[in-house]
Amino acid sequence: MERRRALAGLLCAGAAGLAGFAPSSPAAAAPASARTARATAAAGPRPPASLLGDEIRRLPTSRKVLALTFNAAWDVDGIDTVLAELRRRKLPATFFPTGEFAEARPAAVRSIADAGHGLGNHSYSHPYFDDLSTAERAEEVRAADEAIRTAAGTEPLPFFRFPYSSTTPDAIADVNDLGYAAIEFSTDTNGYLGPQGGMTVDKAVERAVTPSPLGRSSRCTSAATARASSSTPKPFP
Repeated sequence: MERRRALAGLLCAGAAGLAGFAPSSPAAAAPASARTARATAAAGPRPPASLLGDEIRRLPTSRKVLALTFNAAWDVDGIDTVLAELRRRKLPATFFPTGEFAEARPAAVRSIADAGHGLGNHSYSHPYFDDLSTAERAEEVRAADEAIRTAAGTEPLPFFRFPYSSTTPDAIADVNDLGYAAIEFSTDTNGYLGPQGGMTVDKAVERAVTPSPLGRSSRCTSAATARASSSTPKPFP
């Protein structure tokens, strides 16, 4: 019952969804113009080998945990409330902003980092990676990394979430080669549909807490932030 109340609180606040990971240490802000892709992947922590080679939709653990994540690509509605709710419940989370979001809303990205949450990479402009070449994928990932570094003033995590969760083996290999694990989700609350689409907080919570195998990751999007996605928290080992 307490778990259900916690998820309901997060969904009401804004959103609930995979991949808690200890936030990284501060780093110097990158130069401007995030659309200029770097020649090499940004230096930083590398994901463990166990997270490479495939998309990650279940946590490599035998513990009964979820990982709480939020995608950020469109607006900032509810972010302050979500951060306050996470702080009140002492919950860690990982946020996946796009580069365009980081450039347009740097204060929001900085507030996430300042609250101690991890920041992953959700591409620069949120395209379907299936339609991109290897070079274009690299540009999207590196430009997003630069924008997120500049906005947050911290080292982003080596986690990438594909736009629309649309993955292919070659796109995953390209992302891995850039130093990122492909962190996705295993269930979707459909909260982005909102009340007009027949979705309620109770329905979203029910989808998030329905029993499933250990290590499940849920993508729980709320009606309040139609484009902010997520899955409930615990760091990877």
